[in-house]
Amino acid sequence: MKTAILNKLATIEQEKDIEILFACESGSRAWGFASPDSDYDIRFIYKHKTKWYLNVWGKKDTIEFMTEDDLDGSGWDLRKTTLLLAKSNASLLGWLFSPEVYKADESFLSEIQILANENFNPVAGFYHFHSMSKSFLDKVSEEEVSLKSFFYALRTTLCSNWILKNGTIPPVVFAELLVLVDADIKVAIEELVAIKVTKNESFQALKNDTLFNFLKAMIAENDLNRNSVLLNKANAEAFNKFFLKTVV
Repeated sequence: MKTAILNKLATIEQEKDIEILFACESGSRAWGFASPDSDYDIRFIYKHKTKWYLNVWGKKDTIEFMTEDDLDGSGWDLRKTTLLLAKSNASLLGWLFSPEVYKADESFLSEIQILANENFNPVAGFYHFHSMSKSFLDKVSEEEVSLKSFFYALRTTLCSNWILKNGTIPPVVFAELLVLVDADIKVAIEELVAIKVTKNESFQALKNDTLFNFLKAMIAENDLNRNSVLLNKANAEAFNKFFLKTVV
């Protein structure tokens, strides 16, 4: 599949007259709990020729594609990427630290990862994941629940808790978040992961009361301590320098 993905990205570069600086897998395949029928969520960052940016009028700054063999692609232009990174956009941060990289300008990736870490705003990250975790909780309160929704609830809750306790960008790989939980909860989650990776995304399972109660308790803990998350203001000039260096 990687060959097909690289071929598609090469075609996009030619058709759009762009340079793809970075491309990765996002979503459940990057997190480590993909179902057999999960799409390939390809995410990429690209730049145009320098003169493209010398225009007073805004231009389309995203590229999307969907193929018959389940390649779901979405890319952001360099300027859009830089502006969103300055806001600690959680989706973008997930791309930058994905364990599954399809293509990368290594110098670009190293610089943008450093920029992301140094300017990460815990408040923005926390509230992104915390609001999502509360919305997912409503979806997993029935006696039968979608394992996909349940893992989204678990992941967003653990990401919120990671930021609350560490103030850093949470790991992309779901298993690395499990240092936050007790041994018995970790075992229960790992057993559920083993089931999920064998079932299609639509699979419904009986609610695990132990994990559901854990989920509610951690969301309550996150909510109770939300005001202790520290604000970190981005260094605007660092982003401007990064953009100007990269765009030429």
